[in-house]
Amino acid sequence: MSLHFSQVFWLLGSALLSCSLAAQQSSPSSSKNATKAHTGISAPDSGTVSAGVYRNTIFGFGYKIAYGWVDRTQEMADDSNVDSTEAKKSVLLLAVFERPPVASGDSINSAVVIAAEATSSYPDLQNQAQYFDVITALAKSKDLKAVNEPYDFPLGATQLVRGDFSKPLGNLTLYQSTLVMMQKGYFVSFTFIGGSEDEVDGLIESLSFTKKESSAAHK
Repeated sequence: MSLHFSQVFWLLGSALLSCSLAAQQSSPSSSKNATKAHTGISAPDSGTVSAGVYRNTIFGFGYKIAYGWVDRTQEMADDSNVDSTEAKKSVLLLAVFERPPVASGDSINSAVVIAAEATSSYPDLQNQAQYFDVITALAKSKDLKAVNEPYDFPLGATQLVRGDFSKPLGNLTLYQSTLVMMQKGYFVSFTFIGGSEDEVDGLIESLSFTKKESSAAHK
């Protein structure tokens, strides 16, 4: 089990959250250079946020960030302070929270975390369904209970695998769903956290993928 997975669980666990993947880079520029050197492919573009929408053209998706949420992508990346070159194979793309992770509250601090990890980190894994074994093991290590077995979850023309988890926190229950796709030499994960299953489903609805052009359009 790689260090970068464990580290992100610790980062979010300190905020009474538990997510998968990412956040293991000293800075965006240095992580991109390291990824290219150790995987043989260029690190993915970290994407941009404009008018409240995060867009990533490399992986072809967008995410509409809820109004008033706080973006902690850069802070989480900078705070990881990991020297391992293996850790630099992962890229945190987006980490947004309903309120600052350090702020106290009487409800679950909803969050969305999107990350990409080079498939070369797991040479024995052939698809996103197998990658879910790693995610499930890490979730269970943080006392998250799997609600179901991972299952196919299409969003438009994009095929993903989804797994759902939950964890009691005092009088509250944390719900987490993670979607995974395999694309362009990376496993890309989308983790959604909320105080109810309906809230998590609502967060997922803000995720969209770019429509793939048909071959006829190029004739």
